[in-house]
Amino acid sequence: MLEYKDAFEKYFDAHMDEIIKSLGEIISIQSVATLDSEVKPFGEGSAKALKWGENFLKSLGMKTLNVDGYAVHGDYKDGEPVLAVLSHLDTVPAGEGWSFDPFTLTQKDGNLYGRGTIDDKGPSVAVLYAIKAINDLKIPIGRNFRVVFGGFEEGGCEDIEYYQTKFAFPEMVFTPDGSFPVLNCEKGLVHLTFKGALETGEKRADYLKAGTVINAVPGKAEFTLENITDSELKAALNGLDGFKLETQQKDDILTGTLIGKSAHGSRPENGLNTATALAAAFARLGISGFDKLTQIFPHGDFSGKAMGMGFSDKVSGEMTCVLTQLAVDKTSLTAGIDIRFPIDKTSRQILDIICTELENAGFEVTSTEAMEPHYVDENTPLVQTLLKVYEGVSGQKGECIAEGGVTYVHNTKGAVAFGAEFPWENNNMHGADEHISLETFKANLNMYANAIVELTKQ
Repeated sequence: MLEYKDAFEKYFDAHMDEIIKSLGEIISIQSVATLDSEVKPFGEGSAKALKWGENFLKSLGMKTLNVDGYAVHGDYKDGEPVLAVLSHLDTVPAGEGWSFDPFTLTQKDGNLYGRGTIDDKGPSVAVLYAIKAINDLKIPIGRNFRVVFGGFEEGGCEDIEYYQTKFAFPEMVFTPDGSFPVLNCEKGLVHLTFKGALETGEKRADYLKAGTVINAVPGKAEFTLENITDSELKAALNGLDGFKLETQQKDDILTGTLIGKSAHGSRPENGLNTATALAAAFARLGISGFDKLTQIFPHGDFSGKAMGMGFSDKVSGEMTCVLTQLAVDKTSLTAGIDIRFPIDKTSRQILDIICTELENAGFEVTSTEAMEPHYVDENTPLVQTLLKVYEGVSGQKGECIAEGGVTYVHNTKGAVAFGAEFPWENNNMHGADEHISLETFKANLNMYANAIVELTKQ
């Protein structure tokens, strides 16, 4: 039994308007982090978001510290912390296709819409109000805990790498940056870019751009084609359902936009990939270079089997391999790939396979980035306590799960993700109309309040 579960539920129900107002404040801060800014280290938006988080921590009576603009933390009481709750206040870019202003919190049909509502501003606000509830209800906390907000998670986690050169994490760390019940297994990650030459023929692509970031399925593509008609392109796209095509013909030049659906790179099944759709269509039209591309990245296949991979294991499940960026400028092609691989493989094994396949197809690899898989034994006290909290709040059986997403604790030994979404949900993370349901948001509040109490008991 969770001693304070009922008290927390009543508190959050009574204060929901206040909580949503605070969420609206942080959503309105456009905190897309960047290294290319006069405001160091991660730009004005990241700095403003971290300042907002620092001020809120101070309002809770916590002893705060801004760690050189990379992160801020707050300690609940004196003494070394036994627990750290780690989340981030930066976001990916807004992107295209929103039904609402991405930086104005919008409540509709039981959902809260806005960039960061699920990743990771909504969960961060839930953590803050979990602490406020502990304060207001005067619930005793036995040992100190620390909240850490970072400002560059989406850009590659340099924020936390720097933070850890200044402060060591305690033995117990969780992040509200993954999924419930407890995410103790995260697949490995490979990001890779490559390029190739395109021969000029009668039918050609003079311009193509699909994808803005390497870790998201591209939901929009713009193109310019020469000596190809609107009807020919529509015929080439026939059978690729769900896309919206807009074109304009002027003499021999066809310009247009293909609209699909963006999704997180680790969940390509939730998206409609405009890069692979147009690659397949251009190959059918006989445009040079795209036949090779679509052979190794068939539209609708996220497994990597076409390149001799398609790996899976019992713990982490199936791998994914997705073409997430594609650009053409008349005679050259550049592209990016997002791969999430099982814990029984290494990044070196994956890179050896894919680099060989790309080079055999005539492409040149231009950059690689990799992370090894992350796994925490489910029998640790941290995991077992979080599973207990999950069961107590949700009434459902708590089990450890594996996902392809790289959470904020991927490189932190012994740390796990606890929420913020449920595995059966599609919250459009990294896509248009990102949202969190009110029901899930309330679950976040209850989970984090009870987890902090249980993990800091004497």
